[in-house]
Amino acid sequence: MADRAKKRLDRLHRVRSLQLDLVRMDEMRAAERVANEEKLRDRIAQLSASVAPASTPTEATSLIAAAHYRDRLSQSAQAASHRLQMAERGLDLARERTQEAWRDQSAIEKLIERAQDAAADRARRALEALPGEARKKRHDPC
Repeated sequence: MADRAKKRLDRLHRVRSLQLDLVRMDEMRAAERVANEEKLRDRIAQLSASVAPASTPTEATSLIAAAHYRDRLSQSAQAASHRLQMAERGLDLARERTQEAWRDQSAIEKLIERAQDAAADRARRALEALPGEARKKRHDPC
């Protein structure tokens, strides 16, 4: 019975460790996604700054084109901001799942330690229950 319980706990520990690794990988991917969205948002901001109206006299068509590009970049910036918020939410969820996986794995490790302590206690009690050896009385030569 104890051997079956040990095997089950070992199997559960392996599964929980694997789940923890998978969740940590998901968290890393979510962090990369946030970083990529931040880079995209910054790049769009740079592009919109470079298309900003200049004080030099230009033709009307170039002003219209610049206004069109500014509008498109503004829409892209809003979309990037939304994607960044979604990526940050995903990262928060991934962090929560990682914490849950850590708790699950540590709970299994505590169960394993408790089972090992119980086995050690049983072994100690079994040794204490054994009859002791008869001691020989030794007398020094007088």
